[in-house]
Amino acid sequence: MENYKLRLFWSFMERTNINKEKLASIIQDSEESVRECYAEAIPFDPDTLKQIILVDASFIIEYFCRLWSHTELANELIMELKPWRMRQIAVDLILLENQLPFFIIEKLYELLTLRSPSTYPSSFLDLTFKSYFGALNVQKIRDDGIDSEEVMHLLDLARYFYLCPRQSLPKRSFKTVDKMYCASQLAEAGLKFKPTSSRTIVGLKFNERVLEIPTFKLDREAEIDARNLIALEQCHYPLERYVTDYFIMLDFLINTGKDVDLLVDKEIINKPRRGANIIPTLAGSFCTGISLRDVNNDYYDLCTQLVDFRRKHWYVILKSSLKKDYFRTPWMGAATVGAIILLILTLIQTICTVISIFK
Repeated sequence: MENYKLRLFWSFMERTNINKEKLASIIQDSEESVRECYAEAIPFDPDTLKQIILVDASFIIEYFCRLWSHTELANELIMELKPWRMRQIAVDLILLENQLPFFIIEKLYELLTLRSPSTYPSSFLDLTFKSYFGALNVQKIRDDGIDSEEVMHLLDLARYFYLCPRQSLPKRSFKTVDKMYCASQLAEAGLKFKPTSSRTIVGLKFNERVLEIPTFKLDREAEIDARNLIALEQCHYPLERYVTDYFIMLDFLINTGKDVDLLVDKEIINKPRRGANIIPTLAGSFCTGISLRDVNNDYYDLCTQLVDFRRKHWYVILKSSLKKDYFRTPWMGAATVGAIILLILTLIQTICTVISIFK
């Protein structure tokens, strides 16, 4: 992987037509600002830090440029990197411990736009929209008017995608949910589940008998994304933990394979090709280590409404239980009816016997 990074670094130098020393000087001029972006002191001397930042930032830009372009270089990238390697790169780019300051990548990318302004997207932010985040609906986050100066790094940018638009985010009163039912228990009470195309993960809605949930993929890669987004919020957004709220809700709704089957059947969970049996474990592991378990006001009210819904529809649960236990098949239903008739006849006979004794 390091060899591949270096190759893309040299390719980036060819794109910019700027030598290594000039590129390194840009990093050196921003060294103090780079160090201030990290919570802990960086244990590297200036030259080593400069080398690491330069290679990693250049690799990211070159990799994104190849994903975005439709040239021979892009085809070469696809042919050279096997699918599992590209997935590994995607995972590495989202790990919290691997994040580079967004501004330093922008500085290097500006060298491309200054040299060929009409050849490349106008900004590194726009390049990420057209390459790395190309599968997502970027129009929403564009309409939200995101400023690249507000973005700490790529993981932080990913969080913006899942939360836009910011002006509609719910308030928080630090309320903790004391009781909540899983998806299969709510379905027993007559609740219907419906997928929604909303890209924002605060888009859970409950209307009468229907709970709308944004579709999502649940696999190992999703687990890594979730863990890193949650870790980011725990560190930098303690009062705006909306991604964490979402995975707490998933933790409530998914307890067993039965819950998974229900949500897969309703096309809310995109079932992976293999390893589906680990989904309940994945969903439960998202919230491991979360110190604060309160949720935003909208989710707290939603949980309250769902608990009340199940309590009010106890008769539906009873009917469902009877049907499952005694009328699952025609033969079982006939046997149950026969047993009831026999019980009634026995009761009548007993009453008649008692009456005859006292006459």
